Amino acid sequence: MPELFDPITLRSVTIRNRIWVPALCQYTLSERDGVVGDWHLVHLGSMAAGGAGLVIAEATGVSPEGRISPHDTGIWNDEQQVAWARVVAFLHSQGAAAGIQLAHAGRKASVYPEWGVEGRKGTMPGSEGGWQTVSASALPFTGYEPPIALDAAGIDKVVADFEAAGRRALAAGFDVLEVHAAHGYLVHQFLSPLSNRREDEYGGSLENRARLLLRIVSSLRKLSDDVPVLVRFSATDYAEGGWDEAQTAIVAGWAAEAGADFFDISSGGNVTGVTIPSGPGYQVHLASFVHDTADVDVAAVGLITTAQQASDIVTSGRAAAVLLGREMMRDPHFALRAAHELGVEVDYWPSQYLRARWG
Repeated sequence: MPELFDPITLRSVTIRNRIWVPALCQYTLSERDGVVGDWHLVHLGSMAAGGAGLVIAEATGVSPEGRISPHDTGIWNDEQQVAWARVVAFLHSQGAAAGIQLAHAGRKASVYPEWGVEGRKGTMPGSEGGWQTVSASALPFTGYEPPIALDAAGIDKVVADFEAAGRRALAAGFDVLEVHAAHGYLVHQFLSPLSNRREDEYGGSLENRARLLLRIVSSLRKLSDDVPVLVRFSATDYAEGGWDEAQTAIVAGWAAEAGADFFDISSGGNVTGVTIPSGPGYQVHLASFVHDTADVDVAAVGLITTAQQASDIVTSGRAAAVLLGREMMRDPHFALRAAHELGVEVDYWPSQYLRARWG
């Protein structure tokens, strides 16, 4: 079995270890223009300098209406592409691979950011900069305004937006593209029968509900034979009659046939009022199930907080990599600390920090 600090190669990209940074939404852009600046350079750059193998930039809107909030990052125009290129260049200078999560929030778009607007939650009205949301069906997320069901032309536009965003991401220098199909956002809304009540070729059967995702994966694969395409799934809605790990495994297999290389397995986010059995490593068994059932490579995520825990997940074969979100925000140098704690020699300590390598 591979070890935590063994490199892994996906297509033409070799990633120096199995400790990765997942997409971490920041809701930070005060100008509401989707253009990243110093915060993202330091936020993502510190994790690259701290030894992470792959740093995945947060859920980034493939279109203005695809953002979760007006304060989100975007990659639909030249200015955004140039700004991202600055961040990517720094990640590369620190030896990390750079990934970006391409996203459309669907019915969970146009909301107040998680912080920054005191006491305001839910859908942001047009008078404050919000917009009409879209989804698979005209079913609202609890507490949000109803979306409009996408018609055929709208679905075609979503696919085209993902492809155009992928092309810009590659031009900005990103090494890895990830499709956000988790946490109740647009692609997940199509996948789950709880949010997709369509009666056309995008609804009903599993094949139909997976059609949007497979079109997006195929469109990104056309951009390059060399660049890895990842998919982030929520493996379960935690609700009866909803999306579950068995469907996830089947669709992961189809996505692999369409050109996806790796799967990042999370859970939940599509419906409220459910019980999520949170605890250390609580989603690892979902990643392992998808890996074993679909015979695809997966990464595990979810309250992975210690070096030994991360190492055990990889060496046991339950996942080929681990993604640490909250722990990386607490300690952007987690990978270097883990190497120290596990007694592993790595050659990518920043020279400025070598005095802290041992002791």
